[in-house]
Amino acid sequence: MVIEQHKSLLPYNSFHIEVMADQFVSVSDADQLKEALQKDPGNSASILGGGSNILFTKNVKGLVLKPDIRGIDLIKENESHVYVRAGAGENWHSFVLYTIGRNWGGLENLSLIPGNVGAAPIQNIGAYGVELKDSFYELEAYDRKHQKVYTFGLNDCSFGYRNSFFKSAGRSRYIILNVTFILNKTPVLNTSYGAIQEELKQMDIRNPSVRSVSQAVINIRRSKLPDPAEIGNAGSFFKNPVVDHSLFSSLSETYPDLPAYPHEEKSVKLAAGWLIEQCGWKGYRKGDAGVHQRQALVLVNYGKASGKEILEIADAVAASVKKRFGISLEREVNVW
Repeated sequence: MVIEQHKSLLPYNSFHIEVMADQFVSVSDADQLKEALQKDPGNSASILGGGSNILFTKNVKGLVLKPDIRGIDLIKENESHVYVRAGAGENWHSFVLYTIGRNWGGLENLSLIPGNVGAAPIQNIGAYGVELKDSFYELEAYDRKHQKVYTFGLNDCSFGYRNSFFKSAGRSRYIILNVTFILNKTPVLNTSYGAIQEELKQMDIRNPSVRSVSQAVINIRRSKLPDPAEIGNAGSFFKNPVVDHSLFSSLSETYPDLPAYPHEEKSVKLAAGWLIEQCGWKGYRKGDAGVHQRQALVLVNYGKASGKEILEIADAVAASVKKRFGISLEREVNVW
């Protein structure tokens, strides 16, 4: 384990923003994690995961710690389920493909979501009618305050829409080491949400499997979202807003084609991308910072944009949506 000085974080964020960290260390197990934190007397180290959900706006003071804990293990199984543990440093999509290759069902709708396994519970990542919590069993996390490893079950994590205990009350205190999922030996497919059924038809798939559903999701995402390897971005910059039925009814009178999805008994989820597009932002560009031409929910770095330039556009987008629709957009991307 080597603590590097004055380290560029350009390779570690999907927005391709050039900022520097005073110190940087990558750890491969819990013991190295504890050792690294012991060398951070102020206990102020910043934790960096896969870098796919972050916007750097300035250089990072102090120590940046990157958990790179690997390994995928079958913990136990019964007639209907398998319990699979993955290290926090495993690439999320690679892990999903690992489960699909064994015909274990549950994560196929979450294919091609960028980032690492350890960050997935923090966001309670979701797509096409499925959220991480639907297949979550437990996780282990290191408590920086008490310097101990604790196990968190489903109820301990307080999962919500793109939210969890680790993003709210437990923010910055816990470092996730590994996550265990409970997956179906006989998959129960969810193909009713979004464009999955239409994509399966285009693929000429009549009897879908976990593999074909995964491929349909991959095809859809690739058609809508830019590849971070080609254009710097962090996927959806804002959450889809959740509003009560009264506001939705009022808006739908003026905008009858307003997309909406059931959320809870007294609320509906609106499409943030549609709201942003109606405000004229789709394809907007100022210098190397902009809004993607095919998906207004995605902010992009076309080359040498700074994080501050991208954040300025994000703030302007949110302000225009608030002014026109009376809806406050909440960032999904973490701003440093």
